[in-house]
Amino acid sequence: MSLREELSVVLGDRLQLDASLGALTTYRIGGSAAYIASVESEDELRSLAQALSRNPVPVAVLGRGSNTLVADQGFAGLVLTLGKSFGTIEFSGSQSVLAGGRVDLPVLARSTVDRGLGGLEWAVGVPGTVGGGIAMNAGGHGSDICASLERAWIFRLSDAKLVERSTADLLFSYRYCALASDEIVLRAQFFLRTIEAEVGRERMREIVRWRREHQPGGTNAGSVFTNPPDDSAGRLIDQAGLAGLRMGSAQVSSKHANFIQADPEGKAADVVQLMIEVRELILARIGVSLRPETRLLGFPPESLEALGVGDRGA
Repeated sequence: MSLREELSVVLGDRLQLDASLGALTTYRIGGSAAYIASVESEDELRSLAQALSRNPVPVAVLGRGSNTLVADQGFAGLVLTLGKSFGTIEFSGSQSVLAGGRVDLPVLARSTVDRGLGGLEWAVGVPGTVGGGIAMNAGGHGSDICASLERAWIFRLSDAKLVERSTADLLFSYRYCALASDEIVLRAQFFLRTIEAEVGRERMREIVRWRREHQPGGTNAGSVFTNPPDDSAGRLIDQAGLAGLRMGSAQVSSKHANFIQADPEGKAADVVQLMIEVRELILARIGVSLRPETRLLGFPPESLEALGVGDRGA
């Protein structure tokens, strides 16, 4: 059977063909994916892994799409999303919580604070999922996801196995996790500290207020570049006089220079070209090589090379 036929048998109407992928991201621009599949169980993932071993195509995992830019020509592969069965939160003992890979980080932050548990308040302002947060070691406001993570259960498409990995195994560093492109975080266990719930709620309100005051709304994917050691990418972009710089349908935000805004129905190519321009100008004017934080799907190798990232994107 073809890959399409095998996927259809496993997923039924949860398989979409030539479906808009850009619309599933916060940029709301970009093309379609050859296949988009929503999976609801480990058994389905095993069946998908077997089908892919017979009919290999590029695979990408998508959560909320809040850190992803899709090329205008789309993605010629399979995009996997986790279904509702991976969206549960379970509390055990006094300080432990088990969250599915699909759980939204703001939901997890509020749920844990309501139980009098602290450590994830920073996540209230991060529009991603537990799985996506682990994949990039998401963080902010002085903390990150690895600070509270104990272990994660990860499905490996290459051999159709579910493996348990500790925080140490994942080799976390700033905005980095040693998670392979064929690995999917299905659930994760966090160990948190006891706090007064109202103290945690006030901390989250402060974080939300700060983000509304300092970060733009609209169509973007958050921070475009990671911060260099002991500095801020936004500060460097401001220093170079690049806030407000426009290229076609994309513009460096005047509110926060490490954000790139896209016009409605804009072009992903414009966003990438603006990223390349900013990176080259910062290197030329300040001597700092910025590393993209935005994940890029479907772009040609020359664009990725110009941004200093590997062949599967940032």
